[in-house]
Amino acid sequence: MSDPTVTVTIKLFAAYQEAYGMPELVLALPQGATVAEVCDRLLQEHPELDQWRSLTRFGVNYQFVAPDWVLQDGDEVVLIPPVSGG
Repeated sequence: MSDPTVTVTIKLFAAYQEAYGMPELVLALPQGATVAEVCDRLLQEHPELDQWRSLTRFGVNYQFVAPDWVLQDGDEVVLIPPVSGG
């Protein structure tokens, strides 16, 4: 029997989107995974993003959330680093 998982869509913006070269990812995570664990996984895959860790805000299903927010199957997660422009 396999461990239960949740599947979430990760919307990427700014530096995250540049690092991955795509606007979104779909990830299967262990049940009980948090938004912080999503961030950790992305930073493990792209260590150059670590400079944004403490500045990134998180959202789930159009609502800002804390890093310890537990994800549910089908959630849409956004990682929002600081952006600039004009």
